[in-house]
Amino acid sequence: MSHHHEHAQEVLDGVAFWENHYRQSERVWSGKVNQVLENIVAPLDPDTCLDIGSGEGGDVLWLASHGWKATGLDISPTAVKRAQEEAAKHGLDAGQTRFIASDLAAWNTDETFDLVTLSFFQAPFAFPRADFLRKAATLVAPGGHLLVLSHAAMPSFADKPEHQMPAFPTPEEELEALALDPEQWDVLCAEVRERTITGPDGNPATLDDAVVFVQRKAPSLG
Repeated sequence: MSHHHEHAQEVLDGVAFWENHYRQSERVWSGKVNQVLENIVAPLDPDTCLDIGSGEGGDVLWLASHGWKATGLDISPTAVKRAQEEAAKHGLDAGQTRFIASDLAAWNTDETFDLVTLSFFQAPFAFPRADFLRKAATLVAPGGHLLVLSHAAMPSFADKPEHQMPAFPTPEEELEALALDPEQWDVLCAEVRERTITGPDGNPATLDDAVVFVQRKAPSLG
């Protein structure tokens, strides 16, 4: 790998990296919801939710079709445009889904949400992930939930990556980064869960997800 290539990689962070990622292909994601998200969210009463790093909108569309008023935030305008087209195709109107193209760091809102999700908010370059996690937590309404899913390991079918991969966070490290006040939050789940997917060769493969699911305590009446 030439030094020149490394430099090019550095410049290509943030918006440029993700724009390039989505533009390289027709549709990047399957649009299917993550099993772990489905299992955790299904029992909740649907209300308002925010999916941070929503990509092409698969999770947002699933949430909306299950009664949530779902907002997706993604840094890539291309991904957001695709998500909007997909929502329209499924007949989901703006009351049920909306997509915002913005960097979370630059996005400020007075809104809070009953559910905030961050799935696989990882990238092959350094960015202040702990800051993003903490900002996500500030967007959770009292009594609401925050779900952080991250890759806990390489997929079982993967070859050793050429470039350095981001560190895979453990659930404990995620909680440490979140630095939640235990008086304000309950940790409902912090564990690695395995899920089965179909690998690129068509055979079943396993993925490990680090799952952190926390609830902001509702103010006590009294």
